[in-house]
Amino acid sequence: MGNLLLRGGIDVGLTGQLRIDRIVGNNVILTMEPNSSREYVLFGKGIGFSCKGRKFIDAEDPRIEKRYRLDDRDKALHYHSLLEELDPEVVQISEQIIDEIRERLGTPVDPKVYFALPSHIQFVVYRLRNGMEIVNPFLYETKMCYPQEFKIAAKAAKMISEKFDVIIPEDEIGFLTYHVYSAAGSVTAGQMVQLTELMNEIVERIEGWREAPLSKKSSDYARLIMHLRYMMERILQNKESENPFSAEIKHKIPAEHQKAELIAQMIGERLNVKVSSDEIGYLAMHLYRLFRSENAE
Repeated sequence: MGNLLLRGGIDVGLTGQLRIDRIVGNNVILTMEPNSSREYVLFGKGIGFSCKGRKFIDAEDPRIEKRYRLDDRDKALHYHSLLEELDPEVVQISEQIIDEIRERLGTPVDPKVYFALPSHIQFVVYRLRNGMEIVNPFLYETKMCYPQEFKIAAKAAKMISEKFDVIIPEDEIGFLTYHVYSAAGSVTAGQMVQLTELMNEIVERIEGWREAPLSKKSSDYARLIMHLRYMMERILQNKESENPFSAEIKHKIPAEHQKAELIAQMIGERLNVKVSSDEIGYLAMHLYRLFRSENAE
């Protein structure tokens, strides 16, 4: 939701008074610049609460942590319609959860979570109230890769359960984990789902090579999953990981290196990225360790 609707960032040159059109929540307000009629979403802790009863806010108010300009008129209209659909109680519980995320992780949150999370929660509550099953095929990997975020998501699930009188299954806690992680990171919840799905497919490919399932309780399996997670996040963020032994790895373990190349091709095609030879070398080492430990068992 947030990725689709919010564009731009802080307008350095924006000055003067902004008209307050709507208080979305305690930390979010929708405003308009009177002269240009451009709409801005303002974020800041407690900014919505402090603006109740007011008609204007200064564009340079120090309480404003971030502001986004709604450039596209059609998307702005769509944004307004989505705001109308959000239950105020959902917005309220979402802000409490976001405050918990900020406090527990000790980092600023991405403003987009103020829209992505309530939209997700509202849909989840709807599904549970209507007896719709929630299945998360990546729950095990999610708990393994994001243990701290999973604990926060579990507390969030309890808050949602008490607020709306619904039972939140563990599978849904896994999905909430993606929103917790993306709130403080540069990878969106949607990207996290995509990455976890891709990791699952890679594991299936490896099991196909071995003609046997992998032991998910093994330490080498855990190391492989964690490596895949960080590797794909690095690639998405265009971060380099140097491997001074990549040529030697290719020479000494050619079979595993060839399989690592095939996995790199999968990742490249799915994420529309290029996986470096350095990353392929690291992946080959993890495959070598995994195959050796699994064969020993």
